Amino acid sequence: MLSNNDEELIAAATEAISQRYRDDWQEVGAAMRTRDGRIVTGVNIDAYIGRIAVCAEAIAIGRAITETGDHGIETIVAVRHPKPGEPGKIAVVSPCGICRELIHDYDANARVIVPDNGRAPKVVTIGELLPNKYKRGSE
Repeated sequence: MLSNNDEELIAAATEAISQRYRDDWQEVGAAMRTRDGRIVTGVNIDAYIGRIAVCAEAIAIGRAITETGDHGIETIVAVRHPKPGEPGKIAVVSPCGICRELIHDYDANARVIVPDNGRAPKVVTIGELLPNKYKRGSE
């Protein structure tokens, strides 16, 4: 079951993408709560060359670090805005593989809100989403 803080993060991510949605450019919003209690949001940056696109989670992490330094990720969530004419509403989505790596790099104990097969979203740890994390050298 989601806590009030978790619901607040989903609402913040939903607000971020609702305000900045652009068809075929920005469709994912993210919100994270830092370990010092701040909520930071971001939206994805799309590009004509797909591999230079940047996910909303990465934008939120970058903003948090830029604004006050790295204080860790307590919880993070991403939501996707449907395209015009697409059924459904803004909903929680699971982070991509690159974002899973990034989240883990910045806080190996981060909580992540993810969809749960049509049920209400649930919270898992980043370690549950990314078993056998890549490590450099003897780390």
